Amino acid sequence: MTNQPPAAARVAWLPLLIGIGLMLGITVYPKALIDPAGKADHLAVTLACWAMAAGLVRGVGFVPRHWLPRVLFSGVTCGLLLLASALRMFLLRA
Repeated sequence: MTNQPPAAARVAWLPLLIGIGLMLGITVYPKALIDPAGKADHLAVTLACWAMAAGLVRGVGFVPRHWLPRVLFSGVTCGLLLLASALRMFLLRA
């Protein structure tokens, strides 16, 4: 894989909206990321914050040249991490 610049990067609305939604949601209702014992669920928080970062990075149109950050901050990664965080939160409460 080469470090060629990606094709014209544009705003990706879905990841951007996911990132902004997570940013606002975590700020307004942080209790969503605690476990049943009332302690922070660090795995759910990590996944949600990574999804937020990936959504914001890709959403504003930034696509890294190197393949590793390009994968770590892609729109697909944002969606998968959002799903993983949501599953983690809902499975703990079940």
